[in-house]
Amino acid sequence: MMSRFSQNEYFDENRGSSISRNEKSGHIPVLLDEVIEYLDPKPGQKFIDATIGGGGHALAILEHITPGGKLLGIEWDGELLKRLETQIQHLNKDDTVLINDSYVNLERIAEDNNFKNVQGVIFDLGMSSWHLEESGGGFSFAKDEPLDMRFSRRMDADGGPTAAEIINRYREEELTQILKEKGDERFAKRIAEAIVKARKEKPITTTFQLVEIIKNSTPFWYRRGRIHFATRTFQALRMAVNNELENIRSGIGQAESVLAAGGRLAVISFHSLEDRIIKNFFREESKKENLKILTKKPIRAELAEITANPRARSAKLRVAEKI
Repeated sequence: MMSRFSQNEYFDENRGSSISRNEKSGHIPVLLDEVIEYLDPKPGQKFIDATIGGGGHALAILEHITPGGKLLGIEWDGELLKRLETQIQHLNKDDTVLINDSYVNLERIAEDNNFKNVQGVIFDLGMSSWHLEESGGGFSFAKDEPLDMRFSRRMDADGGPTAAEIINRYREEELTQILKEKGDERFAKRIAEAIVKARKEKPITTTFQLVEIIKNSTPFWYRRGRIHFATRTFQALRMAVNNELENIRSGIGQAESVLAAGGRLAVISFHSLEDRIIKNFFREESKKENLKILTKKPIRAELAEITANPRARSAKLRVAEKI
């Protein structure tokens, strides 16, 4: 699926220009000012938003690269992309191409759409609020929904298991490993044991079923903690379903290959495992003299942004320039 739009208007946020958002979707792009500062987009340049989502970063970049610039936006979830298309359908020019695909195919997508030697690529690895609040995909432990968790629920039969399939089919040891490695869940073994026991009675198919199992297999004090007791399990399952950690390394590697000399790669992560992959990749490529690291330490959101947008609290931005 492909569509085009141009950016000739942008959104205001009630706390001023330091953070902007899409009025219709409520999407608030994190670290927006910092992304624009480091990517330094200019008129006539080409950029790729590998995770366009609600369009916040992309639309801000378009403001800086028009006239004459072009932006390629990639979004794995077809429903979310259609939502974005609907919101910007009144902007009808040829300065942006939207593609329904995964950034693991970034090189091919860039080749097919003549986006070679681009000046910048942005990845925002955070999950869209739309997925939690409206998608019905089972991402949120606060809603009773089918346990799916695929970012693209129209994937073909070989696209990978749903969260329900993992929960009901994987061995206890495999479940424990997923919860430990992708969720840093301290009670991974106990939760895995409880899942295996519960599924013998009936299949686990909904989010609330899973939440109840997690609740009954963790201590009372854990259930009263600052972070909801189901957070790490849901995160781990989502990462496993979508191969997120494996995809990141592939995606940023391909992004480096499509950059022009002097082009910049910006990656926003929200999880320590994601950040470690990005940090190590930048270090490896820096040693090979392929990249110059521009952020010695990750850029974090300031208090004002965190207050306006709490999801920015865990965001980390790393940027490197192609040599």
